[in-house]
Formats: sequence, structure tokens, C-alpha cells
Amino acid sequence: MSLSILPVRSSSALRRFVDVPWQVFDRRRDPTWVPPLRMLVRDALDERRNHFYRDAARALWIAERDGRVVGRIAAIENRAHNDFQGDRVGFFGFFECRDDPEAAGTLFDTAAAWLRGRGLTAMRGPVSPSMNHECGLLVDGFDEHPMFLTTWNPAYYVDLLRGAGFTGVKDLLGYHVSIAEPSFRLPDAFEAHARRAVAKQRVVFRDLDPRRWKAEVALCWEVYNAAWEPNWGFVPMSRAEFEQMAEGLRYLLWPRFAFAAEVDGEPAGFCLVLPDYARVLREIGTGRLLPTGLLKLLRGKQTLRTGRVMALGVKKAYRTTGIFALFTHELFRRGLAAGKTGGEASWILEDNDLMNRPLRALGGRLYRRWRIYERPIA
Repeated sequence: MSLSILPVRSSSALRRFVDVPWQVFDRRRDPTWVPPLRMLVRDALDERRNHFYRDAARALWIAERDGRVVGRIAAIENRAHNDFQGDRVGFFGFFECRDDPEAAGTLFDTAAAWLRGRGLTAMRGPVSPSMNHECGLLVDGFDEHPMFLTTWNPAYYVDLLRGAGFTGVKDLLGYHVSIAEPSFRLPDAFEAHARRAVAKQRVVFRDLDPRRWKAEVALCWEVYNAAWEPNWGFVPMSRAEFEQMAEGLRYLLWPRFAFAAEVDGEPAGFCLVLPDYARVLREIGTGRLLPTGLLKLLRGKQTLRTGRVMALGVKKAYRTTGIFALFTHELFRRGLAAGKTGGEASWILEDNDLMNRPLRALGGRLYRRWRIYERPIA
């Protein structure tokens, strides 16, 4: 059976690229898979409108075997990453493939050749399109429900990458914390830590104000780049890129779960919890918002009881003042008051002890693990 690797160079080919997951997965065979929202995938690939590509480039390919789609891949040159990290690393992302080692290997080789032609010496991923977006290959927790905007893949993907010469370079963790039990309460140590922090610091939590959205986004952008800078693989987001991402999430957030912390009037941190729209996307099935998908999504925003802590950042100057305990206390207080049952905290770097230790102390269950892989291409 003949294998063809087809470059994506037209709008119709891009639509086929976005459609690939529906060709690779079968909802009866892969009941855990959640169909992605096509609009979000198109936005992530849009070189003209997505501000990420002001300092990046990408190329796309689709794999066909005897005219049948069997996979896809994107090669990404992230110049902002290489400038900030001092690397010559290229990336791959948006990877999907049937259990076809030849097709996967050829897709990886094609992406590697494109990256090599741009003077890059290694290929890392999956990131779609960067570490500030969806990233990591799921390596543990395949039967767990995948939260919104997190990656899910079958277990055989691990073998596809290993067979293509990739090795793991960093793990990302996901914890599930349940507050549904009537007996649930924060550990005494957290309560005590929070009280001490209140006594020492004038910390005020407030909802992000939608009437001042641009100013609130600017505050979060400042905290984001300051709080995440020490993390492995981090690349500062430009203000334009951050504002664009925030605008895309604006109407998806729970207002009471998008809040900031201020110490003596100065911004110290922020927290964003996104409702688990994956449960709605599974119901929609097609990944399309029309004709009824948008209504289901908006209705789900009011009825969903679980969410994902997708951002909780604190400036370095405040990390030793007990503010994480305060954030956690505030988050759980709001969750219990709103009748929420729990959620996921992800992605947490495997060596980020400042986050992993408290999450375990809270009774968080380490239930999913993603891995970033790399291989040389020089």
C-alpha cells in the first residue's frame, strides 16, 4: 500500500488538515477522545491573524495511504523561543496518526527536514503551536476524562515516537482534586498558613472586571511573564499574543473563577479556571459551533460543575508570603459556594516542587501525565 505525504498549501487542504482527527479516531473504539473545537484549531494555525506567527513559522503535511488519510503533522520554527532560550530547537505539533509506524516516521522525517533546512538542530514536541498552548504527549491516564484544552492520545502514540527516535525530556503533570464529599475541608496546615499570610500581608482578592477588560488583561500579562519565566521551556508572550488569547477565552470563563490578588494595591498574582467544556464537545461531536454547538457550549457554562485551573501565577516577590495558600483557600471557598465538585490543575512541571508539594498535601490525585519528546535532526 502506497504512502503519500501531502503539503498543505491551500484553504481546502487546511480544512482537510483540521478534519484529520475525525479520520484517525473512532468514538466507539476511542470513547475517551474528545472532538476538538475546529474554530480553535484553525485559529491556532492562522498565520495571518494569530500574533504567535509574528515571530514564528510553520509548515503542515497530511499523510495518506492509498488515498485514505492516516495522519498529519506541523513543523514549527519558534524564533521567540530560540532567542529567549538560546536554543536552535524546532518543534512539531498538531500530530495525529493511525497506528502506522511507517506513516508516523515519514511525517516526523518530513517535519525534521523542513526544520533542518532552517538551520535548526533538534526537534521537540508535541506543542501546538507552543508551550503556551496545548502541549505534551499523554503517557499515563489514557482512560481518564480529558479536560478542555488538554491533549489526549491513544497509548500507541508513545511507541510511534519512540520508534521514530524520540526520547522524553520533560514530564508535565495533571492533578485531580475533588471537593464533592460533604466531609471535605482544607488541611489544617493550609488554614493556618492562610491565616498567617492574612495577618502579615494586606492581600485582597477581586474578580477581574469585564468592564475594564483591557486593563485587567494587561495586569495578567505582566504577572504571567514574571511568574512563569523560571519554568523550563518558557517563552514570554508578547502583549498582542496574550491579549488575543485572553479575548478568545473571555466569554468562556466563569466570572467568579477569574480573579486577581493584590498586596498593598500592587498586582501579585491571578487565577483562571476554565469550565470543562470537553464534556460539551463530546456531546456536540462534530467540533462545529453551528447550528447548535454554540448554544450547547453556552448552556454548559452554566451547568458544568468541574473545571481546570489553567493558570495560577504569583510574582516572585510574593511567593514566600503564603500567598499560594491564600489562593488555594480562596479558590476552594469560591468552589464550595458555587456548588462545584472539583477539577484539574495542569500542566505542572514534574520538578516544580513549589506546586507539586502543596497539591499533594491537598489530596490531589496525580492522574494524568504528559511528556515532551525530542530528537536530534542535525
